[in-house]
Amino acid sequence: MLEAIQQFDVEILLWIQENLRVDFLDGFWKGITFLGNSGWFWIALGIGLICFRRTRKAGITVLFALLIGFLITNVVLKNVVARIRPYDYTDAIQAIVPAEHDFSFPSGHTCASFAAALACYQTLPKKWGVAALVLAGFIAVSRLYVGVHYPTDVLGGLFVGLFAGAAAFFLVKKLQEKQKQP
Repeated sequence: MLEAIQQFDVEILLWIQENLRVDFLDGFWKGITFLGNSGWFWIALGIGLICFRRTRKAGITVLFALLIGFLITNVVLKNVVARIRPYDYTDAIQAIVPAEHDFSFPSGHTCASFAAALACYQTLPKKWGVAALVLAGFIAVSRLYVGVHYPTDVLGGLFVGLFAGAAAFFLVKKLQEKQKQP
């Protein structure tokens, strides 16, 4: 079963590489994937949101979501699953960004992006939450386009990210309720 999933993942990446990857789009997708590097964009967003009283809850929720996602993805799952990167599995897959030095499953870029985006969706006006979710989707797709993750890595990151975003929202809500109690 795992070998069938692996083969399916490779076939999808090869199809993307052969049919969707074109020189004039490479810079765009590299730029999008850069936004997810080490979660810097989402961390900066969370810190920025904390600076203003009106968006402080959103900022705290974003940062909690990122922390939860990081712990689940980078501390636990990547090391337990220990899946090698697509370009290390087969020479047929060519990454167009520098090689990553951690394991592949789940995608940390995708996890951080959807964790933060869901936190934004739950705490900010919907137009900003939707924009954050759209950006998260672009970052997730970019990981396939640049050749550093399998589709199932991205799906795994998506699910962990959504869980992290929901958990953070729940935790912040409970903390606020506790603070309001006499």
